Amino acid sequence: MDSRLIYVVAVARAGSFTAAAEAVGVTQSAITKSVADLERQIGYSIFYRTSRGSFLTAEGRDFIDRAARLLEDAGDLLRKPRDQEDVYAGTLRIGVGPASIEWRLIEPLSLLLQRHPSIKFDILGSTFERTVEMLRNGGIDVALGFDAAFSEWSDIRREPISGVQSIHFVRRGHPILERETITSSDLAEFDFVSPSDGRPYGAVIRKIYEDEGIEWRRRVHIIDYFPLARRIVARSNAIGVVAAPYATLPSFQARFAILDKAAGLPPSLMCCAIRKRWEPKPAVRAFIKAVRETQAAALEPHTGSGVVQA
Repeated sequence: MDSRLIYVVAVARAGSFTAAAEAVGVTQSAITKSVADLERQIGYSIFYRTSRGSFLTAEGRDFIDRAARLLEDAGDLLRKPRDQEDVYAGTLRIGVGPASIEWRLIEPLSLLLQRHPSIKFDILGSTFERTVEMLRNGGIDVALGFDAAFSEWSDIRREPISGVQSIHFVRRGHPILERETITSSDLAEFDFVSPSDGRPYGAVIRKIYEDEGIEWRRRVHIIDYFPLARRIVARSNAIGVVAAPYATLPSFQARFAILDKAAGLPPSLMCCAIRKRWEPKPAVRAFIKAVRETQAAALEPHTGSGVVQA
């Protein structure tokens, strides 16, 4: 197998030449030279090189998809026969986007580990955009996220699971609580803290400001880490987004109030996402099954870190 394929896939999965070199165990200069040589041979750039990392070009995405599949097929070919192998052994790479919904993995992964102790987990929480990129280039085996966000990608298959309703919340004593009704115009008077600028909530929050002729980028904090979002809401007049189950906790209600007079947010249907062209390995199918079986338990509030934002 051409080592250049190993190196270029490592860069796509790691997001940078430096991280890829560390993952593969060679020097960065070797990775850089190898990828540059490969790009000269095929006649196009696989990556955009920026100060923030390396990102796939449109042609590069297709190349990485095929290269990653070749490497995986080669690995399967060299493994011992299936009748001697634990098909669940190895690392299951799970992407979560946005990272604030990682709490939904608690029950499924516990159940999965009970059933298949040989599985090892590699959980990668990131933005939705980064999660999609990793799924499409083979950096992760399966993704957990909002169904609406994955729907625009024709090469991704979604396995729907139940979602959770999210609602607006503010600090106790917030001036908006004094109003008899709360309209979209009322909401536009204040800043928002949103877990993402994408679907399903980003578009709803942007429209609140756009309808009032306000540039939304000047009014919206994009914060995926719920403890930080909660702190900002507690110390300002910003409006936040929280999962309804978490909002029922006494510890939450002591400091915050729900805007039940305001128009609600759309239901947040969740899904497990996989690549259409690749047959999911047994561990992926077992993971999806565990998620579905534990989805009722996943809707219960967790009192640990409080990262129950949807």
